[in-house]
Amino acid sequence: MARLVIVSNRVGVPDRNARAGGLEVAIRPTLRRRGGLWFGWSGRIAENDPGPVKIAEHDNTTYATIDLRKDDYQEFYNGFANRVLWPILHYRLDLAEFTRRDLGGYFRVNEFFAKNLEKLLRPDDMIWVHDYHLIPLAKALRERGHKNKIGFFLHIPCPPPEILTALPNHEQLIPALGQYDLVGFQTEVDATNFARYLATERGLNRVDDEGFAFGDRIVRIGVFPVGVEAESFARLARRAIESEFVGDVLGSLSGRAMIIGVDRLDYSKGLPERMNAFERFLVNFPDWRGKVTYLQITPRSRTGIQEYADIGRQVGEAVGRINGTYGEASWTPVRYINKAHSRTALAGLYRAARAALVTPLRDGMNLVAKEFVAAQNPDDPGVLILSRFAGAARECSAALLVNPYDSEGVAIAINRALSMPLEERRQRQADIFKVLVANDLTHWAERFMATLEPPHGAAGGRAQVRAAAGR
Repeated sequence: MARLVIVSNRVGVPDRNARAGGLEVAIRPTLRRRGGLWFGWSGRIAENDPGPVKIAEHDNTTYATIDLRKDDYQEFYNGFANRVLWPILHYRLDLAEFTRRDLGGYFRVNEFFAKNLEKLLRPDDMIWVHDYHLIPLAKALRERGHKNKIGFFLHIPCPPPEILTALPNHEQLIPALGQYDLVGFQTEVDATNFARYLATERGLNRVDDEGFAFGDRIVRIGVFPVGVEAESFARLARRAIESEFVGDVLGSLSGRAMIIGVDRLDYSKGLPERMNAFERFLVNFPDWRGKVTYLQITPRSRTGIQEYADIGRQVGEAVGRINGTYGEASWTPVRYINKAHSRTALAGLYRAARAALVTPLRDGMNLVAKEFVAAQNPDDPGVLILSRFAGAARECSAALLVNPYDSEGVAIAINRALSMPLEERRQRQADIFKVLVANDLTHWAERFMATLEPPHGAAGGRAQVRAAAGR
């Protein structure tokens, strides 16, 4: 079996990151089961020379990390990745801030990654590159002569060609994905958008339903929605709700129902719009005042970028307005927390909540939605209120799907969730949980790798991609 090499912007070295992010949660079970190499940025900024690759061994996995210089970090990460790619891929052209210096830094860091990674590669390694930070990495490796199987997975949305072409130098960047053997997306919509770009903007020819010809190469396109470890997370939630922490939170509510939201502080999450919807709920359904508390857990991120400071200010002002207008001495409508919590703590809080508000303006998948459903007590479950613009909406169709821009509609959904009869709640949770188990996180990784490098004698990439896409 070929060694698996994972490449991502950040590497989740054990014991170094107390709280795992979404990408780490997705990758960790595969490495735990299969072993291999995980390569990427250490998260540290070097004053001058970044120095050599640092190697750490843990269980059956090798963790290889490199530092970045300050100008690399500013141009690659804070610059092109998060001021251009992130907003444009989330359909926010109005927030993109392009400079050629940042674009140059983005390509320079990808070359730096390739230069350091190639020293660790074996000829038969299977390489799996993750997310928008590293789109040109396969091209940089191919130019160095590497012929390994290389796959790419985009964790965030892929917009239609009409938006992708607004990306400065898109004709240089997006076609670089043609150097991968397989490009995976969260949803059929994302995969179709990419295929449309290749056909209409690059004039490339399909070789079949899933592939395009790039010169003498063929790149396959597949749909692989990221899952969660549904059954193990359900077990974690059953234990966590008995913890002292969750008990203290529930005790402080004095018997009130709890609505929960958990998001990074990011403009794609629709937090100001969500606060407006909760305020509209209090206006339209005054009987719930004093009977329900909305707990919003929102760790801050990318604090060096102005747009994130702006969204933090907007949310803080909205929380203050709601609490000042509707709060009482014995009741605070919104509890707004900027502190990260462990997965165990969140699992217990999810299980204790009567409803979850997961209403991003646009999201590749959103694992909070899936974990909330997995955490529920099937005998007395809470209700998921989910944006139809999250990738998770395809699998969680039994949730209350809402338009996050429609505050009246979300307010009505909150009232419906809190008032929903027990049998309907049970049926909705059971329907979603069944889908989550069928698309467990382990199956997601195995499907991608089997499509990238089918077992000897298997039908091959075409059949595997179709199976992954659910066609």
